[in-house]
Amino acid sequence: MKQIGTALAFLCLLVVGAGSAQTPATPEQTRNSGQAYSGMYSFLKDGEFVQVTVEDDGRLTGFVSRYGDIESDKGAFLDQFFKSGKLDGNHLSFTTEMVHGVIFEFKGSVERGPGKSPGEESYYVLKGTLTENDSDANKKITSRSREVVFKSFPQDSSPTPAARK
Repeated sequence: MKQIGTALAFLCLLVVGAGSAQTPATPEQTRNSGQAYSGMYSFLKDGEFVQVTVEDDGRLTGFVSRYGDIESDKGAFLDQFFKSGKLDGNHLSFTTEMVHGVIFEFKGSVERGPGKSPGEESYYVLKGTLTENDSDANKKITSRSREVVFKSFPQDSSPTPAARK
């Protein structure tokens, strides 16, 4: 009987010891289910941006907001919503809807940038290949690919409530 009591005590110590040996997840690890990557990132020109929202299932929604390049839309702000998008670990990809004959495809990754906190620019960066597919009046498609780095815009680390008057 004494051996059973000793065995139970030893088993309890193992269970308690194993539970305390696990380190709790840091806030960074908890947020890195992908949703921490949601936010605004720079795009090709000053004033242009990519809005990325990571859904619970790794699906990516968002849009590219950019200036028009052709004569009919030069200087106009154009929003191109994602037709498809996915985040798998830190691998990120999206394809936009066609707007004024242009579709963007991005394939790359989300990485920690040089920013020290989410409140700083470049806390995260999107690094990868951006392909711009242009369709002309004859529906001929011209593709141009380039390596890009899109920097995250600063996020409010703790929203401050508006002052009441």
